[in-house]
Amino acid sequence: MRRLPYAILLGILGAGIVHVAVLLLLPLLSQRDAWTRFSAAAEPFAVTRIDAAAPDGPVIPALDPFFMVSACRFDLSQGPLVVSAQGQAPFWSASVIGANGAHLFSFNDQAREEAALSFIVLTPAQMAGREVVAPPEGADGPVETPAIFAEVGVDQGMVVVRAFAPDDSFRADASVFLDSLNCAPEPE
Repeated sequence: MRRLPYAILLGILGAGIVHVAVLLLLPLLSQRDAWTRFSAAAEPFAVTRIDAAAPDGPVIPALDPFFMVSACRFDLSQGPLVVSAQGQAPFWSASVIGANGAHLFSFNDQAREEAALSFIVLTPAQMAGREVVAPPEGADGPVETPAIFAEVGVDQGMVVVRAFAPDDSFRADASVFLDSLNCAPEPE
């Protein structure tokens, strides 16, 4: 009967040691998150491959092998971000992710009639300062469809664009699409 209290005390002491060790290791482990890895690998507004096709291997491990992935960091304090790409990927999706890892906005090629990717990332204050421009009256022919606006509540983050490439026959088109990706502050 004496062994039961001893075993319980030993279990509580062991659990306490494990919890303290986890708390002490947390800062070390948090330096390996996706934002930290990507920030070290890419400059702001530079489109960078982060999948297995990246020059130094995948920046972020364990990505879906059926997708080719590029990303770019942004800082909205320098103005709205314009993201665009041309080409015919069989399927693409784009996401805006905050520096804290929060998923802020996402859409795919089914959100637009055109196959091209085109959207603008901006803060609520930048969105409030925009003028909405209507097409001119009596405009003949098609009027260019405006980009999608992604209003986010952060200044820093990254845009991740994925192109579906399940086998080698899709990789050329997906690669052309990702190579055409442009990520830059909106011209004034």
